[in-house]
Amino acid sequence: MSIKENIEHIKVLKAEAARKIGKNPEDVLLVAVTKTYGAEKINEAIDAGIKDIGENKVQEILDKYENVKPVKWHMIGHLQTNKVKYIIDKVSMIHSVDSLKLAEEINKRAAKIGIVMDILLQINPAMEESKFGITSKETGELLCAILETCTNVRVCGLMSIVPYDENPENVRKYFAMVKNTYDKFKDIEHNRMEFKYLSMGMSHDFQTAIEEGANLIRVGTAIFGNRDYSKQ
Repeated sequence: MSIKENIEHIKVLKAEAARKIGKNPEDVLLVAVTKTYGAEKINEAIDAGIKDIGENKVQEILDKYENVKPVKWHMIGHLQTNKVKYIIDKVSMIHSVDSLKLAEEINKRAAKIGIVMDILLQINPAMEESKFGITSKETGELLCAILETCTNVRVCGLMSIVPYDENPENVRKYFAMVKNTYDKFKDIEHNRMEFKYLSMGMSHDFQTAIEEGANLIRVGTAIFGNRDYSKQ
């Protein structure tokens, strides 16, 4: 199928999952993950209605930025503090904040250009050594520290990457764990905190993620096809 057809198919599946729990499908944001895909494919997706794209690496954002049509960029991969300065003026949200040190660097760089950067806190529910992220128990402590010290950062929710399993039912519990943490903080009122995004679910498990409360899904291969890592 074409990229446009893939997107339409994903929208159908997204709607099915949303309606299953009584949620409006339009309230679930689809972010197209463009890791390893070139500007031509990304622009094709934008022409097909994609308004948000997510990149895992700073260098890929820099390489593609000028050649991609107007779109909202999301930094969804691990972000080193020394690379924040390169993308602070290019992305609309940083999903992968897992330390006060990183939040403070984002805050410093955002202040320099006079913006408030939207961020998500990354949780690692299974505490996999191969993935970044904090524990659910650490979320409150990090959140409080960021709100206390980072005046140019707005915390907009949580992000998680759960363990890969061909059967999404086997990881449903991890989605539920993150949703439970999200619910603990979503109603707190603060001028630099607006819990409105729960970013969970990828190409193979986004329907399960939606059923467990995700309202932002990150989909790559189901839109663009298998990645060619030899071009990295």
